[in-house]
Amino acid sequence: MGGGLFCAYPFPVLETSDRVRYKLHGIVTNRTLPGEALIKWSRERCGKSEQVHSVLKEDLAGGKLPTGDFGPNAAWWAIAVLAYNLNSAMKRLALGESWIPKRLKAIRFQLICVAGRVLSHARDLIIRLAAGHPSFDWLLAARRRMLCLFNGAG
Repeated sequence: MGGGLFCAYPFPVLETSDRVRYKLHGIVTNRTLPGEALIKWSRERCGKSEQVHSVLKEDLAGGKLPTGDFGPNAAWWAIAVLAYNLNSAMKRLALGESWIPKRLKAIRFQLICVAGRVLSHARDLIIRLAAGHPSFDWLLAARRRMLCLFNGAG
């Protein structure tokens, strides 16, 4: 089997004349990086898509489709992807570097389930925490970063 494609494997393989086999794969992208930089970038991303799929399926109920019909299931998946993107943006832009690797369950227990009282008074939203609550400083910092994002001062 001289130089050519050898098809006994479930993936494309190139076999040279000296019987050395090379696994072939391609990278399709709209990025304008030079070839070597593109390959390096692609290899650095290795494993991230599996992590994203795990979060979508486990944390955002993407693995529990509501019906047997394609349309509603596609909408369900699109909503899960939107929630994932909003969660990623909020972690990066509002909560800070230490929150980026955290999954939704950790965020729920550390941020969403903070004991306090939410009040609405004179068109203001107020969160009341116990005096000296350990979450006060990072809640205030996150609120300031969100305010900057909404005001365009980013």
